[in-house]
Amino acid sequence: MNAESEVSSSGASLLVCVCGGIAAYKVCHVVSRFAQRNITVRVAMTAHAGQFVGPLTFEALSGMPVLNSLWQITDAQDPQHINLARRSACILIAPATANMLAKMAHGIADDLVSTLVLAADPEKIIVAPAMNDAMWTNPATQANVEKLRGSGIEFVGPETGWQACRTTGIGRMSEPDAIVSVVQRRIKL
Repeated sequence: MNAESEVSSSGASLLVCVCGGIAAYKVCHVVSRFAQRNITVRVAMTAHAGQFVGPLTFEALSGMPVLNSLWQITDAQDPQHINLARRSACILIAPATANMLAKMAHGIADDLVSTLVLAADPEKIIVAPAMNDAMWTNPATQANVEKLRGSGIEFVGPETGWQACRTTGIGRMSEPDAIVSVVQRRIKL
């Protein structure tokens, strides 16, 4: 696929990086909303994300093949992880797990999603965190969040509410409408 085919008729393209968390189901709504607006949406998934929502779901919603491995890259002249990060108008990381925030904050690139993020301009990145309240309030996570915010990465959420671990607290991923609103503003829709 060349650069021209990566961009929608509106000129905008969105890269959605899905991490392994129960809130991955909400990302389906986000992808669908942008696809309905003729925005080119590419989805990259961590291995753990596929335990919550399968790649076929995102392929059906986006109309594009899902990327889930660096080993899918077969053309040395087109290193997808670099070019995809550069060509995307915006990169959404959702649900952003504590693990992914730590990787991002410390420059760890050990899978496709973390490699894409490391290759991207931080000012293009929007993060929608989702985790248990104890994980969100942990000093290590908060230090990672501050480091990422300081580099220009924008956060949407997390919210306070019911969590999959059967508790109520901060760490719940923002609802799709809130995420869509922030992304729309970024790509000027």
